[in-house]
Amino acid sequence: MDRSIRLQVSLTILFSLLSQSMNAQPDKLGRFNDTFVRELTEAGIVGGSFVFIRDGKIVAEVHHGSANLDKKQSVDTETIYHWASNTKPFTGIAIMQLRDRGSLKLDDPLTKYLPELRKIHNSHGSMDQVTIRHLLTHSGGFRGGTWPWRQGKDWEPFEPTEWSQLVAMFPFTEVLFKPGSKFSYSNPGVVYLGRTIEVITGESYESYIEKNIFRPLGMTRSYFDTTPPHLLKHRSHSYYIRDGKRTEGRFDADTGITVSNSGLNSPVLDIVKYLNFVVGTGSESDRGIYDTVLKRPSLEEMFRPQLPAGTDANGNAGFTTDIGLIFFLNRREGRTFIGHGGDQNGFISYIDFEPASNQASVIVMNTNVIYPANTPNDKDVVSRLRSAVRALF
Repeated sequence: MDRSIRLQVSLTILFSLLSQSMNAQPDKLGRFNDTFVRELTEAGIVGGSFVFIRDGKIVAEVHHGSANLDKKQSVDTETIYHWASNTKPFTGIAIMQLRDRGSLKLDDPLTKYLPELRKIHNSHGSMDQVTIRHLLTHSGGFRGGTWPWRQGKDWEPFEPTEWSQLVAMFPFTEVLFKPGSKFSYSNPGVVYLGRTIEVITGESYESYIEKNIFRPLGMTRSYFDTTPPHLLKHRSHSYYIRDGKRTEGRFDADTGITVSNSGLNSPVLDIVKYLNFVVGTGSESDRGIYDTVLKRPSLEEMFRPQLPAGTDANGNAGFTTDIGLIFFLNRREGRTFIGHGGDQNGFISYIDFEPASNQASVIVMNTNVIYPANTPNDKDVVSRLRSAVRALF
């Protein structure tokens, strides 16, 4: 065989292998799409969406089920979900913006901006030793939940509605461990970050995030708490399933003063814009806009491990997990997946991304299936789906 023929044969084999590789991934994504629909159907989940992004483009997308059972309204690309604790990274990004603008330092004492916190009991030292960094790493020593009263009474608000209500609780609040000594997930800690943003900027948290993150990223249908009238028809209801019985969550709930912790509502396509920002993909003009939101070195600073976490934002173990600055870092088989989760009022969401491969995934559902304590991961529909989607990266 002469040299030209050998070259032609080699190129033919190479193109064949490349074609097989390119076709294999769509087949894999297609199989996951089928798995997603089957898992949601078998678990009784009312509605949900899945999106997989590579190199800034959506390569797989599924919207399944109903956004409103009573109206027989299907889930689609315009459906607006509640993202719960997936709000927290927006708060973290805002804090880093203010750091880069010289408005604060991460190791500033929190009491520099919120002197009211000195009313909290701290047997481990002065409240002046609790820093902004401690709150970004969930190591401030504060309790997990924001609102300690959860009896289901009609008169109970969904969450505290005013800062004064939290301040009134400070004399009956304590720091549970030495700040900075370990990770312990804390919703109040992130609320204090949101309040810090308001004190420094003189703006409401919602207004600051809209102007400094949503607007430049083109997230035009994202908002906090109660829905604007022109978007209400797209707002998903939420549901719970316990012991085979389905109940409905509170519709269009207002997270009040805890908005910086869990108030985000958004359609999946807006979340894709946010993910392209954190992954770093997009056109040249996109990347220029990204720098106006937060320069890449500062964003990557948020992805560096700070403390061992043990679980992710939704309390799930199963991976080697660290906390960065707000973001969780899950390590598996030599790879690091970065992201966050959300779980509130029947909505469940998980966002994972891997900047090294320019890939990201979104899973969101409007139904929380309540399993008995210590249910193995292979019996939990959300855990099974998360493991399956990780295999797509």
